[in-house]
Amino acid sequence: MSTRKASTGDEPRITSRDELVAPMAKGEKPPERWRIGTEHEKLVYKLSDHRAPSYDEPCGIRDILMAMRQFGWEPVEEAGKVIAMAGEDGTISLEPAGQLELSGAALENLHQTCNETGRHLQQVKAIGSECGVGFLGLGMWPDKTRTELPVMPKGRYEIMMRHMPRVGNLGLDMMLRTCTIQVNLDYSSESDMVKKFRTSLALQPLATALFANSPFTEGKPNGYLSFRGHIWSDTDPARTGMLPFVFEEGFGYERYVDYMLDVPMYFVFRDGKYIDAAGQSFRDFLKGELPALPGELPTPSDWQDHLSTAFPEVRLKSFLEMRGADGGPWNQLCALPAFWVGLLYDQSALDAAWDLVKDWTADERDAMRLGAAKTALKTPFRNTTLQEIAKQALAISRAGLKARQRLNAHGENEALFLDDLDEIAKTGVSPAERLLERYHTAWGESVEPIFDEAAY
Repeated sequence: MSTRKASTGDEPRITSRDELVAPMAKGEKPPERWRIGTEHEKLVYKLSDHRAPSYDEPCGIRDILMAMRQFGWEPVEEAGKVIAMAGEDGTISLEPAGQLELSGAALENLHQTCNETGRHLQQVKAIGSECGVGFLGLGMWPDKTRTELPVMPKGRYEIMMRHMPRVGNLGLDMMLRTCTIQVNLDYSSESDMVKKFRTSLALQPLATALFANSPFTEGKPNGYLSFRGHIWSDTDPARTGMLPFVFEEGFGYERYVDYMLDVPMYFVFRDGKYIDAAGQSFRDFLKGELPALPGELPTPSDWQDHLSTAFPEVRLKSFLEMRGADGGPWNQLCALPAFWVGLLYDQSALDAAWDLVKDWTADERDAMRLGAAKTALKTPFRNTTLQEIAKQALAISRAGLKARQRLNAHGENEALFLDDLDEIAKTGVSPAERLLERYHTAWGESVEPIFDEAAY
């Protein structure tokens, strides 16, 4: 989730609706300036007993963050507490229960992305070895209850955790127990954004299926392959889902602004503090009638904050954010951005991907989303399964990556990062199903071995 670095008190105020469109329009870039921004979260656990470390304890989350200074990272504070580290490779931030997230830099190609990922994991592993801490690549805690998990000292989390149970049953699980891999990608124009948004939104359940990696809850199989994906279906319907309006005629920046104005607020950030505005309306804020800040008008940073509080399967800010995948092992941190870059950053591939999905109905997309969380690539679709759709989509993505001709020092193109996904699509067996097989055989129906086998 987003990390705030400054107050908005001295900013100009938004006085027209046109200013709400500005961040999206300013995101337009010519193809030669398109970049790749990859985000990935990991679960942090003590090697001695597998518990989740608290923020303040020795070698806890704060100490892990501060230890990153040895690699050139600098602390970011909120209310006197270190909540993130900033550096050349982006930002290392805290998720609500201490999950560590790297929000990577905007990079030109996937070789750079994978090198960035490698640097980050080597750094945190070095610190972990000193602190007796490990890092787990899964989509969800396999054993922890909510009450066994710490809560990090970020003001927005306190507000969100109060509000979540009012609007859904699993929002606290989303905050405390899950991890994801995401990628942020650019567009050249409003029409390019629309085509990429529609294509990637339709295919987001396929990412859920390919990366399904959360089959355990509190030490037992939970009946899903991506329980993280299932959690989003019962978190907050006002700010999640497959956004059917994206596929309607006339969709563009203005329509997304309308959607965001209908999303209830969480908070306003003033003077270094979060003010609870949960359930209040940004439309009222635009009129100076927000109950939390009566008489005040919003700033551009208020709008950026609000844009970060919607959680659909694809999110628009000044870029498009792909949100459908579980956290996973090292190789999948490179595979997720590769999948989407191949589909969206080459025009022929984008055209082919859109042709694949353009006649899917809203009901079919919703059914695919729900099914992918439960049965991954075995999910039925029309007269076939998601496994066959995956093979087609991966072939398109591979062709798109080859067409980009971004080569590493060995002369290899970016398509090499799809190899593991091709194997998953070929076999139809998701990472979660491999974990379940180990659980029922070699692990003796215990999830304890996962802390060795799924650790970075």
